[in-house]
Amino acid sequence: MELNKVIITEIINIATIHSEKGRMVEMKNRQFYGLSICIDGQITYSHKGKIFVSDKDHAIILPEGQSYSLKGDQTGDFPLINFHTLHPLCDTFVVMEIRNRELLLKTYEEIKKLSLNESNQAKLFSLFYDMLHELSTQNDIGELNGAIKYIYDYYHIPSITNSKLAEECKISEVYFRKLFKQRFGISPRQFIIDLRIQKAKQLLCEGTQKIWAVSESCGFSSAYHFCRVFKERTGMTPHDYRRQNQIFEF
Repeated sequence: MELNKVIITEIINIATIHSEKGRMVEMKNRQFYGLSICIDGQITYSHKGKIFVSDKDHAIILPEGQSYSLKGDQTGDFPLINFHTLHPLCDTFVVMEIRNRELLLKTYEEIKKLSLNESNQAKLFSLFYDMLHELSTQNDIGELNGAIKYIYDYYHIPSITNSKLAEECKISEVYFRKLFKQRFGISPRQFIIDLRIQKAKQLLCEGTQKIWAVSESCGFSSAYHFCRVFKERTGMTPHDYRRQNQIFEF
């Protein structure tokens, strides 16, 4: 599940649920998705024979249209945001590790205050997307965090190697390549090229640099290599892409 790509169409309600130890609930055909985090306490959800735990270290997505049971393991309070999405998000529970709990709770409290005034909808949605982005970033990258940070910091250097990226993650190169392919579906090399092409598109739209300078800024070994790869990926030469997409005329 890629939280960074979800499109929220409506935030239904926002509330902090108090759950007592021993509380038992049977939920039938849940009407919307829910994002639940934990201030304190613990809840265990049972769905299709599987167990999912919500506690201070784990946020959880509650699935729309599903039936399940829950049990209060420890008394506590659980901030909850119920919402609808444009496209189906998940058909079971999704548990996500929390690494910046204070930030999530602070953002939730801001959302809760904004929800009291309908004129704050744009800001409310923006903050909710921030929460989803934070959870997505924390959970999607995991052990690859060091490599991804290095790539975004140094994509302009032509000679980025798998061994260097594995070193940034403190794992072996073989395990790094396997883990990267599992997470992103492409090789580290292809990931870097995709990032360079996206950056090149931005620079071409701005229209302030020569083609060779764009190539150099984005980490390609030569302007020839850049033009060849760019056309393979976009179906257009850098010159044609700039002509069609340039933001400002000089």
